[in-house]
Amino acid sequence: SSSSRFFFSSSSSLRRSSIPSFYRSSIRSMADSAFKKIQIQRDDTTFDAYVVGKDDAPGIVVIQEWWGVDFEIKNHAVKISKLDTGFKALIPDLYRGKVGLDTAEAQHLMDGLDWQGAVKDIRASVNWLKANGSKKVGVTGMCMGGALAIASSVLVPEVDAVVGFYGTPSSELADPAQAKAPVQAHFGELDNFVGFSDVTAAKSLEEKLKASGVAHEVHIYEGNGHAFLNRSPEGVSRRKSMGLSDEDEAAVELAWSRFTSWMKRYLA
Repeated sequence: SSSSRFFFSSSSSLRRSSIPSFYRSSIRSMADSAFKKIQIQRDDTTFDAYVVGKDDAPGIVVIQEWWGVDFEIKNHAVKISKLDTGFKALIPDLYRGKVGLDTAEAQHLMDGLDWQGAVKDIRASVNWLKANGSKKVGVTGMCMGGALAIASSVLVPEVDAVVGFYGTPSSELADPAQAKAPVQAHFGELDNFVGFSDVTAAKSLEEKLKASGVAHEVHIYEGNGHAFLNRSPEGVSRRKSMGLSDEDEAAVELAWSRFTSWMKRYLA
């Protein structure tokens, strides 16, 4: 799991942060009623996924951060389902029901992730959406999910468009110079996850996407740190506990509007 460990070890701001126990209940209640829980089969395994949005809308697979399928990724999926004319959002549960409640647990879960298996989950999710009313399907994700979204543009032939937020895949997993679907990527200028989502990683991704020849955009948001899209009250307090205190609603709005126009262009 060297492909996941290195990118968080360099950040001194990620000390084990205790998350109050009231999150445990709010995680369960947040937005859950909006979702339909389904099971998706691939190879010899079955995994849970959560679907929200109009049945025949274009599909978007929404990939979790290192925390797991928690309140914040569900917030993002609900938001995506309501953008513009609407999308059908599907969150695959890559951790099979586990959720990290602090950075140490999240790190442990991510270190244990089978990244190739996660890509297979994403492919099965894309194909489920295509078999269930979505003519075209995009993939998006944040943090760990951003890295996997960009990997899917290389490794999942059925993907029609990708938007990745603050994450790049390790070279063992995927080389973005081999991307086959259009990629838009977003990074915070102050992100200090070296080699994963800092400005150097963003610029390196841009060079590789140029080489791939696919349509691509790489946006860097001045004055913003890692996970800048996480704006729920719980998400804000969790970011603060990790030393991430920037609050820039204008950047969040801009990122979502760019996301929307990209997905509309390639999934319409």
